[in-house]
Parts: sequence; structure tokens; C-alpha cells
Amino acid sequence: MAESPDDTLVIDVRGLNKHFGNKHVVKDLDMQVRRGEIYGFLGPNGSGKTTSIRMMCGLLTPDSGSGTCLSYDILKQSNEIKRHVGYMTQKFSYWDDLTIRENLDFIARMYEMPNRKEVVDKALENLGLASRAKQMTGSLSGGWKQRLALAACMLHEPQLLLLDEPTAGVDPTARRDFWEELHRLAAKGISVLVSTHYMDEAERCHKLAYLAYGSLLAQGTAQEIIGSQQLHTWSLHGENLVHLSQTLRDQPGVDQTVAFGSTLHVSGQQAELLERTLRDVAQREHLQLGAASTSLEDVFIYMMKRSTDNFGDKQQ
Repeated sequence: MAESPDDTLVIDVRGLNKHFGNKHVVKDLDMQVRRGEIYGFLGPNGSGKTTSIRMMCGLLTPDSGSGTCLSYDILKQSNEIKRHVGYMTQKFSYWDDLTIRENLDFIARMYEMPNRKEVVDKALENLGLASRAKQMTGSLSGGWKQRLALAACMLHEPQLLLLDEPTAGVDPTARRDFWEELHRLAAKGISVLVSTHYMDEAERCHKLAYLAYGSLLAQGTAQEIIGSQQLHTWSLHGENLVHLSQTLRDQPGVDQTVAFGSTLHVSGQQAELLERTLRDVAQREHLQLGAASTSLEDVFIYMMKRSTDNFGDKQQ
């Protein structure tokens, strides 16, 4: 695990807003990110994750609000910020008909680095790409392409990394290796902003922000976010859980049901009422009932169902 972040604020923004047409995609965003912190952004598609990250780092101008990134003003000094930021997009954007080394060398030339060979050699070594340096990029698996993309955005030694769903479509082993690398970078003092849909990745972040329809619903550590919703959760094991899930949603004390294979997680904020309801149901339906820890996924589903979309309709 990486060392704890220090208290130096790399990002400090307040009241950021952004509209695209008549859609208010980011609403009054306040956020602080520390040096060496991995900050995860979660939320449904269209929730404003990428827009928020880009505004905080001077890559997109907000309609209103203010703040600093790497001590530079996000409104007035965006060009300075860009020199110290590495940006890895969700879509792989390098050249299939070049080798790994040729891709990195081309990027280094774009940055006008005088010591290109040394920089590329270091990047190949640091990301475990040296043995594949001559391999054509088009023949790489998703995991190796991901590693190349990270090496490319680290060439100019940025102080801040922006990663937009970097592990989408990558196998679990490659995802795990990628996150190990992120924690090594964070331990060196590099801050990371990363959007993800994977709960196991979210739990590896120092801090999390959950956005839905442009609004920041919760932020903090995984445990702080779980605690903030004050949900109590039980698990039910047995037959006909799909039918039972529908039935339970109308029962006293039940706020949410989520199926996990042959187990049904049932959550609610009224602890005593929830337990009484579930004990009655378990006895009547001959089901196995046990107390369960409320997971991050339970909490995010709960928050999502209670959020409001950009046009004011209740999410179903």
C-alpha cells in the first residue's frame, strides 16, 4: 500500500459549474486533493466525472467558480498546469504500426526532450516494457497497451495524473498490476485523479467522490462514505430470490434489495424495523438470514436510486 498523502493541496477548487447546452453537467463542485493522493471518481455515465476532472486541472474552462491546481490558477494559468499534468484517456490513442519504443520516442519528440533516448529507456524500464520494446503496438493485449499509455503520459514526469477509466476492457490481472503501479507513483508524491466503474478499484483509492447527474453526492474515504448513509444490511440465502426481491421492496424498513448470486442483500436505515421484517420473512419463506457488512456497492446503488437527473426527473 502507498504511503499516506501529505497535507499539501495539489488541487483546491470551489463552486465549479459547467453547462453544455441546456444541461447542467457539473453543479457547484468543491474539492481538495492532496499531494500523493489517489482520488477516485465514481458515478453513472454522464454524471460529470470527466468534465469535473478536466475543469479542476485547467483543461476545460468552468462557467463559474475558481481554484488552483499545482498552485496555478485554473482560469488564468491553464497552460502552466498542462506542462505538469499527464492525461490518459479511456480510448487508446497511440500508433498500432509503430513499436512500443517508437511510440514513446515520438511522444518524447513532441515534448521536445533533448535527452530522448535516456527518457524512453527509463520509461520502458519503469513500466516493465523493456523486453517488448521492439514489439508492434497493434499486436499488444489490452493490458500491455494500457501500460504503454501510462508510460507515455509519464514521460515528462508530471506531478499530477488524470486517468479516464484507464482499466476498461482490461483483464483482472492487468488491472491489479496497473493499480500496484499507481500506488508506487503515489508513494513518490504524484497525485492521481481516476474515474472508474469498478468497486474493487474504488476501495484502493485514498479518497472517493461519487457524482450523479452533475452533483457531488458524497466524498471521503470508502469507510466514511459507507458510514455517511447509515445503512444496515442483512443477507438472505435461499430459493426464489428474484421474486422475493420484488416483494421485499414494499416491506417496512426495507430501502433496497440487491442480488449477489444466490444471496440477496437487503438494506435500510431503520435498523430495528428492518431486522423485524426480515426475521418474519426468513421464517415464513424458510430462508437463511444473517447480518452483513454494508458494502461500497450497496451504498452507491442506494445513492444512485435517490439522485435526480439533469432535467429534474427522479431516477428509477
